Amino acid sequence: MGYIIFKINQVVACLIEKICVILQIRNLELTDSFVVEPIFFLFRLTVFSYKIMKLRLSILLFVCSVVLYCNAETKEERMQLRHELRIGWGDQMYESVMFSNPFVLKHFNGVHTYHENLKYDQHLWLEYQNRHNEWFSYGAMFDYSNVRWTDVVRDGEGVEQSRSAGHHCYNIVFMPTIRFTYLHLQYFNMFFGLGFGLGINGGSEMNTVGKRTDIGLVADITLLGFCANYERWFWTVDIGGLSSVRDMNTIFMLSSRIFSVGLGVRF
Repeated sequence: MGYIIFKINQVVACLIEKICVILQIRNLELTDSFVVEPIFFLFRLTVFSYKIMKLRLSILLFVCSVVLYCNAETKEERMQLRHELRIGWGDQMYESVMFSNPFVLKHFNGVHTYHENLKYDQHLWLEYQNRHNEWFSYGAMFDYSNVRWTDVVRDGEGVEQSRSAGHHCYNIVFMPTIRFTYLHLQYFNMFFGLGFGLGINGGSEMNTVGKRTDIGLVADITLLGFCANYERWFWTVDIGGLSSVRDMNTIFMLSSRIFSVGLGVRF
């Protein structure tokens, strides 16, 4: 961003200098210097101000570059601790939208069955990563999420007929993952990640063909990953999504775990 501003200032300053040159040439041809000279002085003053601004910006960019360079991890430091293990928590925003409260499950002869008192256990995940080099690492992830509710049967007038608790629906994900770290600082990193594997959906309910467990393909993407480092420990924030690739009607995930946080250790 600073470089873009610097280039814009350069262009504007060059345009002003050219205008000043044109005015100076025309000033030689004009007899009324009382009007032209103040205008010419004003443009010269503006050019001088832009030159000072460019100088300050250049100094600022230089200082920032030095600070980033001095705080950057060396290749040896990045490769000294090759293994990472982190545990984290992620949101169930998608599930909370899909299973609205109360959620109408089915109708039969004027009797309605509702999912009520929904509780979301959120995503709990565990990941291992091995640093292949200073910018690329690979590993595997395990993710577990669960939704619990109570089935309530009501008649057409909304009068409760029966109630049964203990119903639930879970998703378990196993997948290999890769990570690309594109910013290395002593206390801060940024990364991009991908994962692709299997999702297992199960619980107390049966699907349309009488199965309680379904298996499908699941993909994970981390669009923005932030990592704060302190010695061997680190904290992460992942922004992305965990989604079913196929069988979305049985593996209920579409941009689930949009936001997640984690705590890890390097060894």
